[in-house]
Amino acid sequence: MTQPLSATLSTAATHPDPYPFYADLVANQPFGYDTGSGLWVAAGAAAVSEVLAHPACRVRPSTEPVPRGILGTPAGDVFGELVRMTDGAPQVRRKQVLLQALSTITEEQVVALAAEQAGKATDWTDLQFGVPVRVVATVLGLGGNIPAEAARLIGEFVRCVPPSATAEDQAAAAAAAARLLDLLGPYLRAGSGGLMGELVRLAARDDRPKTAPLLANVIGLLSQTYDATAGLVGNTLLALARHGQPDDLAAFVAEVVRHDAPIQNTRRSVVTATTITGHEVPAGSAILLLLAAANRDPMANPDPHAFRPGRADPQVFTFGRGAHRCPGRAMAAAITIGAVAAVTGAPSHEGYRPSPNARIPVLKGQLG
Repeated sequence: MTQPLSATLSTAATHPDPYPFYADLVANQPFGYDTGSGLWVAAGAAAVSEVLAHPACRVRPSTEPVPRGILGTPAGDVFGELVRMTDGAPQVRRKQVLLQALSTITEEQVVALAAEQAGKATDWTDLQFGVPVRVVATVLGLGGNIPAEAARLIGEFVRCVPPSATAEDQAAAAAAAARLLDLLGPYLRAGSGGLMGELVRLAARDDRPKTAPLLANVIGLLSQTYDATAGLVGNTLLALARHGQPDDLAAFVAEVVRHDAPIQNTRRSVVTATTITGHEVPAGSAILLLLAAANRDPMANPDPHAFRPGRADPQVFTFGRGAHRCPGRAMAAAITIGAVAAVTGAPSHEGYRPSPNARIPVLKGQLG
């Protein structure tokens, strides 16, 4: 990867092998400013850890908490309530409710549901994208054809999330969000069973029964499942083709999360001037955190480029850390375990889907 740094950063997540590039950054520029992209770049594990924990580093710019292109639309209404896209006390409280509700779902339940849905998958793309969302929709307590429709709509909604989203992406997301709100709202208001009913119960217990934040974060849970789990399923299948069937599939999947991260990077916005790893970072700066690079920092994981399931105390940044650590990380792993165990045959691999941050292989061939 001999392009300028800014160009390389924009394509690293979908490059056939970005890891030598990441290793060079970790060794020589673990944190620094890139003039080409206008971004501060955190690659080393220490730098990524510091940014993720720093109170001045927020998930959204203070001047634009919701992207302008979806402000005032249903997609903007959902976006503004998501725990993954907000900071502060309300975010902490909502995340606590979400984590408490998720704790009522066992890994065994999710694995079994994923295996059942994988048996109905129509092709590799459906296995990667459709199965995870249908599993989460089923766990939420949605019935009938709603899980399948929710899977389709989430694919449209997530188009508004990347900073590179176009006006067309934002319009599609707004339409999808409106339909999702109509589709899921009655279930939430009825206090149905499943995870959605548990969310309603916990919110009412804590005297936070407002529907809008709950409904937005139901959509958020579905959307977080989408790209991240699609990448994890695909990267696990590729790792199985390279390394063979393991004795411990759960440990194998956990090492895929570290070694070939489905989410390669994320961003933070600096709201007040601060110092990070000795560098003065001005207010308003944007920081690109190379999570996949930090996973392979030898200061965090010995012999980091070796694929070694069952590592003792691995340091993994893929799902974030601190206040914004992904609440669905255990569910993503369980879905992957169930899905890949239920299929036979190995897909062919034809590059990666275009994305600024997700590493999702394009799989071809007969699904068995």
